[in-house]
Amino acid sequence: MKPILKLYRGYANDQELIVMGHIFKPSTANDYDFQKKNFKNATSVLKLFQIKTIPNYDVYLKHGDRQIHTKTLDDGFFKFCIPLKQETGFGWMDYEVSITHKSETITSSASFIRPHEGNLGIISDIDDTFLISHTKNFFKKLYILLFRNVNDRKIFDDVVPHYQALSSAGRNNKNEKNAFFYISSSEWNLYRFIIQFTKIHELPRAVILLKDIKTGISDFFMSGRGNHDHKFDKIKHVLEFYPNLKYVLLGDDSQHDPILYERICKIFPVTVKAVYIRQTGKHKKEATEAIMKNLENLEVSVCYFKHSSEAIEHSKKIGIIA
Repeated sequence: MKPILKLYRGYANDQELIVMGHIFKPSTANDYDFQKKNFKNATSVLKLFQIKTIPNYDVYLKHGDRQIHTKTLDDGFFKFCIPLKQETGFGWMDYEVSITHKSETITSSASFIRPHEGNLGIISDIDDTFLISHTKNFFKKLYILLFRNVNDRKIFDDVVPHYQALSSAGRNNKNEKNAFFYISSSEWNLYRFIIQFTKIHELPRAVILLKDIKTGISDFFMSGRGNHDHKFDKIKHVLEFYPNLKYVLLGDDSQHDPILYERICKIFPVTVKAVYIRQTGKHKKEATEAIMKNLENLEVSVCYFKHSSEAIEHSKKIGIIA
């Protein structure tokens, strides 16, 4: 059986291209079709956390007339960070990566974005920000993840029109979109699920940056939990990678988004335009309200909301969307 080459959406600025992926040992986990019900769905989800990666495997990126060689890291992850020597255009573009198995070449393609010149970048969390996940209730979260397939999972009301409006904000050309990033504490194991969910609900096409992959069934029960510093590091990296954009940050109060976003705003005092935090419980959290007041003092526009309709009105009020 052949190894599995999995690519993720990449991104570029004027000087550098970043693309990435994993190489897995042969497995039926890659056949998960997201349509199974009940226990069959649970079995499929668990298989996503039983995959095995291949370390130190040769990987080749085709870029223009060049073929660039690297090897996977210990967890099967590979990442190409290469300088751009020629104009690549704007918007979404394809890239191609290949590996070799017993003299046979295995090729896969994915896309990367080089944002159109503009003024907005949007960074959103996933769980309980737009995907209803019940993160605060550990057992309910696991139940839904196991026994609700991608078609049965729910999205918050009015998220889609808000995100679509943010995607096209300030654009006269309907084909140009603002750069969107979904940055989450979910692991790379759930990448295909997230892609499928965002397509079903017509959410903006985005670069998705997730947590290190898990390769054991026991890791499944810790999915999305633990240290969230990786989210801070990835958000910080995006803001440094595109320093000329103004950013909108969207998250929720179920975990650490308010704290992470406050740290980001303190480090980038002229970069973040607005912060949106979804209220996930019956009452607003005092700690989150204190953070939002502090952000306002930093001249960041904030919205601590229960329903996305409130966030839409706020975005209109401050002139982000029409």
